Amino acid sequence: MRTTPLSLGAAVAAVMLLGACGGGDDNNDTSTTPVASGEKAPTSATCPSVVPATAKCLSGQDSAGAFYLIAMPEKWNGDLVMHAHGGPSLDAPTPARAVEDLERWTIMVKQGYAWAGSTFRQGGVEVRAAAEDTERLRKIFIEHVAKPKLTILHGQSWGGGVAAKAAETYTAATNNGKAPYDGVLLTSGVIAGGSYSYDFRLDLRVVYQYLCNNHPRPTEAAYPLNLGLPAGVTMTSADLTGRVNECLGLNKTAAQRTAEETRKIRTIENVIKIPASSIQSHINWGTFHFQDISSKRTGGASPFGNIGVRYSGSDDDAALNAGVLRYAADPTAAAKFAADTDPNGKIPVPVLTMRGTQDPTAFVEMANFFGRTMTRAGTADHLVQTFTNDNAHSYLSDPAYVTMMSSLTKWVTQGTKPTPASVAAACPAFEAEYGAGCRFLPDYMPAALETRIPPRQRN
Repeated sequence: MRTTPLSLGAAVAAVMLLGACGGGDDNNDTSTTPVASGEKAPTSATCPSVVPATAKCLSGQDSAGAFYLIAMPEKWNGDLVMHAHGGPSLDAPTPARAVEDLERWTIMVKQGYAWAGSTFRQGGVEVRAAAEDTERLRKIFIEHVAKPKLTILHGQSWGGGVAAKAAETYTAATNNGKAPYDGVLLTSGVIAGGSYSYDFRLDLRVVYQYLCNNHPRPTEAAYPLNLGLPAGVTMTSADLTGRVNECLGLNKTAAQRTAEETRKIRTIENVIKIPASSIQSHINWGTFHFQDISSKRTGGASPFGNIGVRYSGSDDDAALNAGVLRYAADPTAAAKFAADTDPNGKIPVPVLTMRGTQDPTAFVEMANFFGRTMTRAGTADHLVQTFTNDNAHSYLSDPAYVTMMSSLTKWVTQGTKPTPASVAAACPAFEAEYGAGCRFLPDYMPAALETRIPPRQRN
């Protein structure tokens, strides 16, 4: 059975008092003693304007330096959504990041869920640290706000990898026999691990350099492109955008581009299999995120390589493959990066995923890879994956997320495992309240990731 929603007064009382008195039931745990987080209590905060006006918000900064924001709806259904955000940003965290996340995911609060999101303690591509920050916030919520009946872990984009890592790391075995997370929702998730999700960005760097030769320019010091940028080298986003526009004319309409610009864009689209609209973003990530990884996470070496890749789709594949720069991944760097970012699939609770089939950022084929990962781990029966007819990444539609949460919580509480068909069938009932947006494709089966990102030599 679902819980009876709490009144606004009860929710506010939970926010203000449960840290002292211990709260209500934590699923089957009847103890009234909250988990001792050792963290300070959050303080009252102003909710973003898009959050229902009757909701109450709390904010704080945890002992590791991460900022966080919590929202309690007027009538709390007793369940908590722990949110792991995408990105990641390379800048130091600020409270504004948590506000942005709540603004995007206010649909959770509108449904009656409590919502909690951490900015993570640092910028940069470090998955385990972000998973730790998410778990720390969960304990803050339990100790100082309320004890939820269910806790759903939601990972979006890069946060999908964070959530997968958290779900496999923090289990009943690490939490006194009580599972900290009851279910996991992964949306548009980067869930093929760093070892496999980012290879195409090196492919983009080398193909772009073959075509454009301006990143770096011939007059600048050469460096291995699989580093992104060498440690200590600075470049502004505006400078990088200017270089790309100089070669590809992405700042022009298709009709305004020269024949040569059009040819180069078409080559990248066909070889790397990304649309022109996402070329700049992926070059940015292959520059600045790669620099963060190689200079701060893997000891100055790169975990990325393209030895053995056969590029295809250009006007002259033989010339392209002979001309692109080749790099071998450093084995130690690759192992370190994999240990931090790659999921092992050992998630002991229900996992429901959703992504657009034309997602230009986190390719739909990553779902195939994640499915194989959980199969190898022996947890395939814990996984249901759904797909929509969307070309968006950051947000799909309100009724789609409502449907996913409804299906996941029924699976957790009633043992009713959803199917792609049952999810698709359930969605239209929510459109009257949440607007149009049901585009599920119940029969869709993603191809292997290797069909999208060419295989390569791995140590």
